[in-house]
Amino acid sequence: MENATKTVLLCGVGGQGTILAADLLAFSCMKAGLQVKVSEIHGMAQRGGAVTTVVRVGEDVKSMVSDAGCADVVVAFETTEALRNLPQLKEGGSLIVNDVAIRPLPVLTGAASMPENARERLREAGALLIDADAIARAAGNAKCANVVLVGALAARLDIPVEVWEETVAERVPQKTVEANLAALRAGRAVIENEEGE
Repeated sequence: MENATKTVLLCGVGGQGTILAADLLAFSCMKAGLQVKVSEIHGMAQRGGAVTTVVRVGEDVKSMVSDAGCADVVVAFETTEALRNLPQLKEGGSLIVNDVAIRPLPVLTGAASMPENARERLREAGALLIDADAIARAAGNAKCANVVLVGALAARLDIPVEVWEETVAERVPQKTVEANLAALRAGRAVIENEEGE
């Protein structure tokens, strides 16, 4: 990774594993000898509320604050949160999105509606849409979609594969290590295949 501080914003809703994903990112970066600062915002509800985590990494990270238009990478765990956090992405930044839409409570109760043409709007913004849920199921555990997205992110950061794998093996529940490692590798492969085309 270059000396300049990199800002990664992870966003989703409660219950999707965004906090674990941020944890895997932060610990992998620390293992690689980088300085890390983390800032989290949790929604009102544990499940279904918006969760946003900013992870800033580099040789010398001055602040954990990230202004609009400053995120080098936005990793979104679903399309509505991807749209909501689009203003955080800097010009030329990477947008990695799990291609799933979760209907929040206001939509379920009829108080709000889902954003229209979400996929098209995200593609126009340069998003790489990944079916992380299907990839996780194929890797052996549907709950590993968050680690599929971490794998995709890992392919965009200059940190050795072994560091990511070591962190995953240490930080996830022991009985899920193999499925999570498979999910990490599968997510990374999506980016590598995309860039190889």
